[in-house]
Amino acid sequence: MKERKVEAGSQKSKNKKQKNKHILKIYLVCLLISALCSLSAFAAEKWAGVDEAVVDKIAKEHGVEKQEPFINTDQGDLLLFVFLTAGTIGGFAAGYYWRIIMVERAPKVTKNEQTNKRR
Repeated sequence: MKERKVEAGSQKSKNKKQKNKHILKIYLVCLLISALCSLSAFAAEKWAGVDEAVVDKIAKEHGVEKQEPFINTDQGDLLLFVFLTAGTIGGFAAGYYWRIIMVERAPKVTKNEQTNKRR
């Protein structure tokens, strides 16, 4: 009996070591991929954004000059503040209505139905 427990314990530790090695390999591959992708950010030549490549080109074709935006979000942390505010409002709404969305609309399951599903 003790021998079986020892064998089961050693088998579990072998499985755990193999799982840890597998996770380490996946982590290293992800790290390598992210490093390779980040190298492209330091390229000598930057890609033109949609504004320069498309919008400005079409505006010039139609004879319209470039204008400053009404609310310039490129200054300081205004854009960050806008996204923070929108996330706060959205998070509050989702949290407030979570009960209605997930609990009250969920179908009621009786114990008899639960046991039938397990079989």
